[in-house]
Amino acid sequence: MNFLFSLVKNYSVILGGIFLLEELLSNYLPVLIHLLELMGVIVVVIGAVSAFYKYIMSIFCKKKYPIKYTFANNLAMGLEFKLAGEILKTVLIKNIDELWIIAAVSLLRGFLALLIYWEMKNEKNETT
Repeated sequence: MNFLFSLVKNYSVILGGIFLLEELLSNYLPVLIHLLELMGVIVVVIGAVSAFYKYIMSIFCKKKYPIKYTFANNLAMGLEFKLAGEILKTVLIKNIDELWIIAAVSLLRGFLALLIYWEMKNEKNETT
C-alpha cells in the first residue's frame, strides 16, 4: 500500500513539475523571444548606421572602406538573432497553422542568411 501511495505521490510531483515547466515556458519564453528579436533589430540598425557613416566618409575622404562586407556581416548576424527567436517560437505553437507560418518564416530567414553569406564570400574574393 505504501508503494502504491508513493508511486501516486511521485506521479503527481512529476505532473506538477511538467505543469510548472509549461507555465514557466508560457510566461517567460515570449519575453526571451522578443528580446532576441529586438537584439537582431538593434544589430541591423547599428550595422546600417555604421555602413552609411562609412559610405559618407568614403565619399568625402576618398578612402576605401569594406562597406558591403561589413554591412552584410551585420545583416547576417541580425538574421541569426531573429532566427533564434523563430526557433524558440516553435516551443509555443498551439496548432499546425502556426507551425506552417513559423516554418515558412524560418526557411525564408535561413535562405536570406545563406544568400548574405554567399554575397560576403564573393565580396571577399573580389577584394583579394
